[in-house]
Amino acid sequence: MKAPRVLLRPVLLTVVAALVVVALGFVERTADRRPVQDLAIEVLAVDDLRFISPMQVREQVLGMGDAVVGVPVAAMDLRAIEERLRAIPWVRSAEAYHTLDGILHVRVEQRVPIMRVLDRDGGGYYLDHDGHTMPLSDQHTARVPVALGNVHLAGAEAQVMDLRSSDSLVTASHLPELHRIATFLHDDPFWTALIDQVVVMPDGQFELVPRVGGQRIRLGNADRLAQRLAKLQLFYRQGIGQTDWRRHSVIDLRFDGQVVCTNRTTP
Repeated sequence: MKAPRVLLRPVLLTVVAALVVVALGFVERTADRRPVQDLAIEVLAVDDLRFISPMQVREQVLGMGDAVVGVPVAAMDLRAIEERLRAIPWVRSAEAYHTLDGILHVRVEQRVPIMRVLDRDGGGYYLDHDGHTMPLSDQHTARVPVALGNVHLAGAEAQVMDLRSSDSLVTASHLPELHRIATFLHDDPFWTALIDQVVVMPDGQFELVPRVGGQRIRLGNADRLAQRLAKLQLFYRQGIGQTDWRRHSVIDLRFDGQVVCTNRTTP
């Protein structure tokens, strides 16, 4: 007498599963026909950077040439929206998706500038953390170290360039080395707080200018940054910890195992 009940249970489970699939398919088809009711814009920012506002993102989406609000969500070209937003030079990534309530969600992540470059022509641009150039913005100025001196790439040429490329403009500009220095400074709170400028010398070597003390720190090339700056940090803590930081005019890190200082001349 119990055998029919045992056989009935798998049949019921199969029927229930089929009904669930049918219901989900109906919900999905209904959702695809639902018109877009509104946009929900989210702009992800680091350190309160605001190179692009939610309103500007909204204007970019609504200004694509075709209607957005009122269009069935299934007719929306989400990839085209994402590509349009990624083309904005301050945008690192973009994602567009819709929910069952008819809301088109757009999430934009901004690039993170880690150094501002002042070129020889008086122009400027940023280097971002991912290794790209990005233009300056009228909306926001990032508080990052400034690079100046013998920088060959002008701002008009450096809108959004990949510093890891083999482009001759990039390789001759000292920007890849500047990006290595900028990344090291940005990722260490001590150096972020201390270093104000990076100077590219005529011979292609680099000098650091701290916010306090007024020294010129001769770094040399961009190799072995961790070892050279660890040596300088130890010197700051032990060598001049109890003296006037302005005692030295030049601190040279180019020699292995040494920190060579030049004292200021007194008038």
